[in-house]
Amino acid sequence: MTLTTRLALPLLSFTGVLIPPKREAMRRLSAVLTLFEADRISRNFSAMDRAFPVLRLPPAAAPSMPLPEGPPMQPPKGLEAFLARRSVTALVVVKHGALVAERYLQGTGAEDLRISWSVAKSFLSALFGILVGQGAIRSIEDAVTDYAPALRGTAYDGVPIRAVLAMSSGVRFDEDYLSFFSDINRMGRVLALGQSMDGFAASLKARDRAAGEAWAYVSIDTHVLGMVLRGATGRPVAELMAEHLILPMGLEAAPYYLTDGLGEPFVLGGLNLRTRDFARFGLMFAQGGALNGRQIVPEDWVAASTRPQARTPPGDFGYGFQWWLPPGAEPGEFLARGIYGQFVYVHRPSGTVVAINAADRAFSDMGVPEDYIATFRKIAQL
Repeated sequence: MTLTTRLALPLLSFTGVLIPPKREAMRRLSAVLTLFEADRISRNFSAMDRAFPVLRLPPAAAPSMPLPEGPPMQPPKGLEAFLARRSVTALVVVKHGALVAERYLQGTGAEDLRISWSVAKSFLSALFGILVGQGAIRSIEDAVTDYAPALRGTAYDGVPIRAVLAMSSGVRFDEDYLSFFSDINRMGRVLALGQSMDGFAASLKARDRAAGEAWAYVSIDTHVLGMVLRGATGRPVAELMAEHLILPMGLEAAPYYLTDGLGEPFVLGGLNLRTRDFARFGLMFAQGGALNGRQIVPEDWVAASTRPQARTPPGDFGYGFQWWLPPGAEPGEFLARGIYGQFVYVHRPSGTVVAINAADRAFSDMGVPEDYIATFRKIAQL
C-alpha cells in the first residue's frame, strides 16, 4: 500500500456516508478522494479550496512588503535533478533580504496559494509568541486547561503549555496511517465528515508519559495551542492571526485556512499562501522577528522557539516551539516543515531563506529529509 493510499484511507472509508445530493458537495467529495493522485497532486495543492471548506483572511490594507531583486543566484550543482526528484512545484530564495531565485514548476505559478501542511504550525507558534509578549497568556508554564477548560478531564488536563509547544505533551496519539483506528485517521474522518476538531481533542483521554519527559510528534497538540489562544483572548484564531501576524507582514495575497465543520481553522496544517509569502515569513524570523522596519514577533520568542526545547533522539532533527532544527544545526539554522515537501528554511549566518513547495509523494522515504537539508545548505553556502 502506498503512502498516498494510506493518507486517503480516512476519507475513502466513509465514502458511503459522504455522498450528498448537492452537486457542489459531490464535486468537493471527488476532489478530496483524488487529492493525492500522481497526476493531480501538484494542481490540488494549489487549489485546496476546491476540496475543503475554507476561511479567508482579509487582504492587506497596504501594498505588500517589497522583496527587492538581488543578483541572480548561481544554481548549486545538482539543483535541477533535486527539483525533479522531489517533485518541487515552487522555489523562492532570499539572500540578505533580496530575491535571488524564483522557480515555478509542474504547471504552477507565482500567484498560486499553496497548502502549507505542518509549516502552519510555525505560523501558529509565531502568533503564540506575540500574544505571550502582550501578556494575554501569563506564562507558558501555565496549564493548557487554565485557558481551555473544555480539556479538563482529558489527557491534556494540567499539561503545561511549554510541553505542548515542544511536542512533549505526553498525550497518547497514534499517527500510523496504516491503521484505520489510529488517532491520525480518526482526525482525518473528523475533517472529512465536517465535525469538530475541539471535540476530537477533548476525546483524547490516555497518556504515554509525563508531560515534558520525552518528545513525540503529536499533531493535535497544535490545535490545542489554538484552543489556548481562543480561551486567553476570547477571539477567533483566524482573527488574531490576521491582526497580529498576516497584516503586519504585508503579504502579497490574502491567505486562507481549511476549516473543520464548525468553521474552526485547521491550524495544524491548513494555511494556504503564495510561496513568496512563505519566504517573507522566513525572512522575518531570519531578522529576529522584524520585517519592513517593524518588530512583529518578539525577538526573545524567535530565539526560544528556534532552539532545542524537546528531548529528541541524538543525531536526529531537533525541535523547538513548533520549529525544527536539522541534524548538526549551527546557531541560527532552523526550519518549518510540512509533509509532501513544504519547507521554510532559515540560515541566519548567511542571511539565507529558502521557501519551497512540493508534491513529493516519497517524502517519508529513508534519506529524503536529508536530501532537502543538503540542498538547502548548498544554497546557503553560495
